[in-house]
Amino acid sequence: MWRVVLVGALLAACGGTDDDTRLTVFAAASLTESFTELGATFEDDHPGVEVVFNFAGSSELVSQIADGAPADVVATADEATMARLDVAPIVFATNRLEIVVEPGNPLGIARLRDLDDPDLVVVRCADPVPCGAYARDVLAAADVDITPASLEQNVKAVVTKVALGEADAGLAYATDVRSGDVDGVEIPEAADVVVRYPVAVVDDADSDASAFVGFVTGTAGQAILAEYGFGAP
Repeated sequence: MWRVVLVGALLAACGGTDDDTRLTVFAAASLTESFTELGATFEDDHPGVEVVFNFAGSSELVSQIADGAPADVVATADEATMARLDVAPIVFATNRLEIVVEPGNPLGIARLRDLDDPDLVVVRCADPVPCGAYARDVLAAADVDITPASLEQNVKAVVTKVALGEADAGLAYATDVRSGDVDGVEIPEAADVVVRYPVAVVDDADSDASAFVGFVTGTAGQAILAEYGFGAP
């Protein structure tokens, strides 16, 4: 299962000290690239704060927090998953689904209905994770039924399988298509299935956590997210 735990500022490499305040941010896998830059920028603006990320599927992150894992901030890829926590979230970005295909789209996949070809190896996220729930809704809106070769635990795994040639196509967020070694095919039926990302402070007593959420939802943070293809909330 794809998962990354990224330290936003390695002590040896980035000049951190034992006096640094550690800010732990749990974030959906699809936020990996954008939040890595957000974290680095936040550190530059807040000397003495070290941002540590845990990137994974939203459902996994929320389960970890519910089980007592220490987190100061959490950002998920949907509001339903966030609702499992006793927090006050703010929607900070939007996204959409695309069909992810190999570079150059050698099989000529042009629409969602093309994925019901039994000769195609198609992957998508499992229903319990946000990217799976969104995929299910888009397929239902298009009245398309596919039998996936595998159900992945996060969107990065879907993109990786297509990039490695282990699958012919998949359903992934547009931002992940953009950041991966793959191409994307727009899905008209996805226009009404908007991917909404909420962020929340987990530890209300942590002023750095509130500052980070304010940065993500503020002008500078929104500009960084837009660079990675996320839409405004």
